[in-house]
Amino acid sequence: MSAALAVAPIFVLVVLGYGLRRIGLPGEGFWPMAARLGYWVLIPALLFYKISTAAIDPGLMAPFAVTLAGSFFLAGTVVLLLTRTMPAPQRGSALQGAVRHNSFMALAVAETLFGAEGLSLAALASAMLALVTNLSIVPALLALSPAPQGGPVTRRVLLDAVRNPFILAILAGLAVNLAGIGRIPLLREVTRMLGAVALPLMLLCVGAGLRLRGLKARLVPLGLALAGRFVLFPALVLILAQGLDSQAALILLIFAAVPTAPSSAALAAETGGDVPLMNAIITAQTAFAFVTLPLTLALGAWLLG
Repeated sequence: MSAALAVAPIFVLVVLGYGLRRIGLPGEGFWPMAARLGYWVLIPALLFYKISTAAIDPGLMAPFAVTLAGSFFLAGTVVLLLTRTMPAPQRGSALQGAVRHNSFMALAVAETLFGAEGLSLAALASAMLALVTNLSIVPALLALSPAPQGGPVTRRVLLDAVRNPFILAILAGLAVNLAGIGRIPLLREVTRMLGAVALPLMLLCVGAGLRLRGLKARLVPLGLALAGRFVLFPALVLILAQGLDSQAALILLIFAAVPTAPSSAALAAETGGDVPLMNAIITAQTAFAFVTLPLTLALGAWLLG
């Protein structure tokens, strides 16, 4: 019950964002611009601040990476095998639903449950997953696409990676941290202040982006995306989280148990995926997570002692 109470404010913000957009506040044009501001400025500032000032344990990096990347690729492989007889657009959307994550929600849950230390660990997990996701999902979706999309795959993946503000902020934060430069006062305070705004605003944007009317989806790929996201991925994290203390393992479990990324619909549109199915997956997973996320974290805490 404590996990449910702890994450309840996060879902209240999501619902509030949906309600504000429905009644036209502060205006339809606000939400896309707010999401762009969060993506390009606020979340990168948060990631840079947390990673550049965190006490990074080098011994934690390897088990973190093995657990996250191993669970990510195993879950993706299982979903691709189970959907092999489906049309390619449905397979791509089911894959995104199973393995991509809502980093805004994961960071917010980690901070709510574990404070500043938990948020720093979550920023590290987000860094690793951002690299894994960007270097694997786009090639997979382009390979599944029924028609060529946007030129050579390798070139497009590299361009996406070098222009991704999350990856750039993460690498800059790691460089400052590992170089031992210390905390640069002005930069530290500016990124701290921007980062403090990031998560509440982006959670409101997640809610504003939900579309409950006109959702159409085939039940089998939708069900596989839900099972992959809320059962398979968390189970794999718990199995592979060897050599990690319970707090670190629970933070990885958060990333495995949050809904898929809101940007999945845009990526599905760019790569020839099934956009209506992707929208249904995003909405259904966000709704289900109100119940599944606290239950998964409570079960994980019990199993991890």
